[in-house]
Amino acid sequence: MNLSNSQKKYLRKRGHQLSPVILVADSGLSKTVLQEFDSTIAHHELIKVRIRAADRTSRDALINELCQKGSADLIQQIGNIALIYRANPDSTKIQLP
Repeated sequence: MNLSNSQKKYLRKRGHQLSPVILVADSGLSKTVLQEFDSTIAHHELIKVRIRAADRTSRDALINELCQKGSADLIQQIGNIALIYRANPDSTKIQLP
């Protein structure tokens, strides 16, 4: 999904008070992590994910892989926390401007 800069800004503002709900540890993106990500983002649409990786390169690769496999958009990344959005076509909770 192609989001405009104003939509990303709106989502960053909404995501500011959120806490990370999913942790991706050293074992990477296992099947259970992907299932949990899918069910959580389908329910909330906007979530924070904490990535624990050895270095920046592997952390960035994990975030990109998670977004690709989950058909989601990376809104913001600060350190090891990623704010990720995916619209739910069945029940839209977040109305984008």
